[in-house]
Amino acid sequence: MRMPARLAAVALAVFALFLVSPARSADTKDSGASPHMVKPLRVLLVLGGCCHDYANQKDILAKGLAARANVECTIAYDPRTDKDKLNPVYEKQDWAKGYDVVLHDECTSGVVDLKIIDRVLEPHKNGLPGVVLHCGMHSYRSDGWPKSTPWFEFTGLVTTGHGPKLPIAVRYTDKQSPIVKGMEDWTTINEEHYNNAAGKLNDTAHELARGKQTIPARKTKKQETPQVTNDFVVVWTNEYGDKKAKVFATTLGHENKTVSDDRYLDLVTRGLLWACGKLDDNGKPMPGYGPKAK
Repeated sequence: MRMPARLAAVALAVFALFLVSPARSADTKDSGASPHMVKPLRVLLVLGGCCHDYANQKDILAKGLAARANVECTIAYDPRTDKDKLNPVYEKQDWAKGYDVVLHDECTSGVVDLKIIDRVLEPHKNGLPGVVLHCGMHSYRSDGWPKSTPWFEFTGLVTTGHGPKLPIAVRYTDKQSPIVKGMEDWTTINEEHYNNAAGKLNDTAHELARGKQTIPARKTKKQETPQVTNDFVVVWTNEYGDKKAKVFATTLGHENKTVSDDRYLDLVTRGLLWACGKLDDNGKPMPGYGPKAK
């Protein structure tokens, strides 16, 4: 018999539960209660869509988070590479039930139905923390784009495009934030630098880092383009909705080499712990939320 369309779509999604315990990261070392005495944070990683190597990045992120914090990661990976395909995990109204935080790493700019987007946002409106990475910012371009969309209210930043792949010099601007406290500025490999289309963050958001990228002058037969240096916000936090759900966000993370960089994984882990209220003032996991010992 022919499989119903909905089941066929769901069958495209690949779900995997990671319970990995790599070595501790010095940057997120836990100094309190044993993580075996504390239930792990239940993290839903949503990945898939256009333009990225999510097949590998899902594993890089799941293992990287588990190496740095007491988390249990469930992967909702959609292998389809279309920008207009909704991840099947969102088909259920209660899709986020049972999770402590959702990490959005999808690239689905063509999903524009406001009813669907409202379903994606509903748990966060009710206070569920979120983490948004890279192309998650450029997803869900519903009516109102490029100036204002429900998704931009969630992420905290209006961003509509990016420049060429070139190094980005990352500098932390709020060095007292526990998310980036003690972290050193760094420069990425060739990466996509997302713009700040509105010129600033939303009023509900708070800047943690900026990125500077220089695009060399170019000359063609038709025109000459002068050198341009862009300086955009690349890491920030946001409070979303009436329940003020905590959201950590970064536009960094196109290339696998960047996603697997310890500096990137430390940053994302701290942001996730902060969103869940499990990061202390010194940037360390609260007791029991550091990585499990081998």
